[in-house]
Amino acid sequence: MSTSENTILGLKMPTDPRWTDLASISLEEILTDHAFCEQKAATQCITLVQRYPHLPELVSALSPIVTEEWGHFRMVWAEMKKRGYSLGKQRKDEYVNLLLANEPKNVPGDDKLLHKLMICALIEARSCERFRLLSENLEEEALRNFYYKFMVSEAGHYRLFIDLADTYYPAPKVRAAWQQWLEIETHVLQLLQPRGDRMH
Repeated sequence: MSTSENTILGLKMPTDPRWTDLASISLEEILTDHAFCEQKAATQCITLVQRYPHLPELVSALSPIVTEEWGHFRMVWAEMKKRGYSLGKQRKDEYVNLLLANEPKNVPGDDKLLHKLMICALIEARSCERFRLLSENLEEEALRNFYYKFMVSEAGHYRLFIDLADTYYPAPKVRAAWQQWLEIETHVLQLLQPRGDRMH
């Protein structure tokens, strides 16, 4: 992804170019991890709806995303079955776990949602960037087209979480929190080695 495209997503650090090369030779692993990522995305939206049922805008915005993310899982699973791949066991997502480890503990209760929305937006933005790389660099045209569709979808999800934050918090506070999380993510990426068997 180019510098200008990273700017659109807000990301401060581009993915290590080695990641795409590693992913291209680990298609079964990357598809498997992608499938689990879609499961987790749907589950996270359900969790937010369950935790904040008193926020109608959030419930209305995230309810269809649950369906969409689970539909994405089904798409990836169908692609895997077509290739004779099995789903296997759930994997730990070091990237997401490190982000969650940086979630502020001593913040007012009302601000907890802000940080959860920022984390979700960040994961979606990074996923969008990774899908873009796969859509441009995989050798197989069918898979390039496959990941282009996911890229477009994830870009919309990234904006949705930012917009939800803007619904409940003053814009300067949202911008400050977003910049804080971009810095955290940069540090997290520096801790991780590029792995072709993981989406993040």
